[in-house]
Amino acid sequence: MNLYVKLAREAIENYIHYGKVIGAPSDLPPDFYENKCGVFVSIHNGKELRGCIGTYLPAHKNLAEEIILNAVAACSRDSRFSPITVEELPALSVEISLLSVPESISSLDELDPKKYGVVVKCFDGRCGLLLPDIEGVDSTEQQILIACQKGGINLKADADAEIYKFQVNKFFQ
Repeated sequence: MNLYVKLAREAIENYIHYGKVIGAPSDLPPDFYENKCGVFVSIHNGKELRGCIGTYLPAHKNLAEEIILNAVAACSRDSRFSPITVEELPALSVEISLLSVPESISSLDELDPKKYGVVVKCFDGRCGLLLPDIEGVDSTEQQILIACQKGGINLKADADAEIYKFQVNKFFQ
């Protein structure tokens, strides 16, 4: 099992069983402690999404903490779903998306929904994000529309909105 996924699974299982957030284990490779990046943790039961929460910019001390805290949030605080139960744990699969630093775009031609995720951001703080390569999202326009809906953004009314693209490295079990 991939180490990113293993760490997320350990965080999820510990939180579901004991209600506690684990600390970063001391035996991880150096990049877990030295690197920072945005991380999304997606949890599925079969093909059904059960939780997905993340950060598009690093929000924690290091990659290990980013994975642990987003894994706990995905299993317990995704407002679209009830918290994951102990009974569900054996059937769950976990996907980790490590995000590149978002880059501002100057043209929609720079986007490809299979290759790039998007962030639509307004100066007042509203922000919507959609990861790349989402099943059923086949066009740039559709991808941007979904990201705008998530952030409560109307591109016609919110002329100050900026669009960013990012890539992900996905790991799953």
